[in-house]
Amino acid sequence: MKDTTFEMTLLYDFYGDLLTERQKEFYDLYYNEDFSLAEIAENAGITRQGVRDVLVRSEATLREMEEKTGLMARFLQVRRGLERIERSISAIEELNQRSLRSVPLAELVQEIKNTTAQLKE
Repeated sequence: MKDTTFEMTLLYDFYGDLLTERQKEFYDLYYNEDFSLAEIAENAGITRQGVRDVLVRSEATLREMEEKTGLMARFLQVRRGLERIERSISAIEELNQRSLRSVPLAELVQEIKNTTAQLKE
């Protein structure tokens, strides 16, 4: 399960409020606090398999919501687009500083930088 930690953490950020309190607790301990199934089971007074069942159900709930809404995929797509814009605007800024030295272009570059920074928040 640990090989998809990043994906599962993002899914939790988007849809975690849909989980029960127990699911949230186990999910947090497993993915964020790096507890083992055995450690969670011992603390909760249940079996390791019981913890695994809760996590599997939680993961299924989160993945199902992503399949229905696609919010996380859209978020990642927008993030990648903003990164491309930032790289392009840096190249434009460098070109302007080396060759053109246009004040209006420099102002536009700064406006684009500010806008992309706001969108990333």
